[in-house]
This record gives sequence, C-alpha cells and structure tokens, in this order.
Amino acid sequence: MIASFDYDTSVFINCPFDTAYRSIFEAVVFTIFDCGFRPRCALETDDGGEVRIEKIFDLIAACRLAINDLSRADLDSETNLPRFNMPLELGVFLGARRYGDSRQRQKRCLILDRERYRYRAFISDLSGQDIREHRDNPLEAIRVVRNWLRVQSPDSAMPGGRMIGERYKMFRYELPELCRGLRLDQDELLFTEFSELVFQWLERNQYALFPMTGAGGTSFKIQGHSVWD
Repeated sequence: MIASFDYDTSVFINCPFDTAYRSIFEAVVFTIFDCGFRPRCALETDDGGEVRIEKIFDLIAACRLAINDLSRADLDSETNLPRFNMPLELGVFLGARRYGDSRQRQKRCLILDRERYRYRAFISDLSGQDIREHRDNPLEAIRVVRNWLRVQSPDSAMPGGRMIGERYKMFRYELPELCRGLRLDQDELLFTEFSELVFQWLERNQYALFPMTGAGGTSFKIQGHSVWD
C-alpha cells in the first residue's frame, strides 16, 4: 500500500487530464514515485458534494511541491475558447507561497510547456520564471521532472533521468499483464489504481534494472524480462 501523505514529499500535479496528454501525465506520475515523492492531483477523490475549487485549495495547501503544465492553453476545437484551469491553479499555488504562513512559503514549483518560451504569447506575467519544455515527449518529461526533483531532495542516490526512462519502459511493458492479473482495463485505470500499480512495481523492482548488450543493441532486463531499444 502507498504510504500516507506527507507535506514535504507531496507533489501537486496541475495538468490536463485529457486522452492526448495521458502519456505525459502517466510518465510524470511514475517519475515522482521513482524519485521518492508522492504525486497528488484532483483525480484522487470523487466527491460529488465537494466544490472542485475547494478540493484544489486543499490539495495545494497539502503539497510543498507542484508541477504545472501549461501546454494545453490553446483554443478548444469545439468552444473556440482557451482552457484556463492550469494557469488558475498555478496562480493559486504561487499565491499560497507568497501570502501563506511559514510552511506554505516553503513551496516550490516546476512550470512546464511544450516549448520553453511559448508562454510569452498568452501569460507574459510569468516572464522571469524558469519554464521547462517537454516537447510532448514522455521521456523528455521524465528527464525534466527528475532533474527538478533532484534539487528538491537530499537523496544523492536518486536514479538519473535516463535510468528512470528505461525503468518506465519496462513498467509499460509489464502493465498489460499487471492489469489482467487484477482484472482491470488498462485504458480505464483510475488515477488511484495507476498510482498503486506504479508504487507496487517500484517496490518489487527498485534495483532490478541491469543493462545488457547483444546483436540487437542495448537492452534492459528486469527479473527475467528483456526489452530491446
């Protein structure tokens, strides 16, 4: 089971939850766990009696860290209007850091986008912030998130971005079988279910990734399985 929440290691994920973003989202969740932190987001509870913005307030208050992805600020194809949820939640987080108590002022955040300077066209008030780009590439998102979390952590043994990326590939390779064993549909996993699968897999495979070489190039082996690049 996943350990209980802790303020210092909790990471609020402020990002789109649509299908197009799912590959980035799941890679980020895996990376947060593999770096020794705990991902949290609005998907972890489903209470019809709770006002959504109040849930966001509570999550932000409970997390020292946040990853904010602004890559879906484009106009919606149906409404022709932009999506402002992510910039709004980023603003709440920055406000908590600026005006909160001594604990809240310890907050740190990572801001992501597809391209590093794209934000200047739609949220220029962020000028001066260090925006990182993932280029819609899950492995690049893993690298960026890992490097940021390394600065937030005293753990000098944290795996490197490439290693986490290879471990993530192996997790994806085994995920269909893990889902079948639990009678779950991989395409319909809830955030809590996906998180539990990641957590359990990492507990079993924390140090089980070994590089190998062969005629097909470099591969990585975990407990008897092998995947070629």
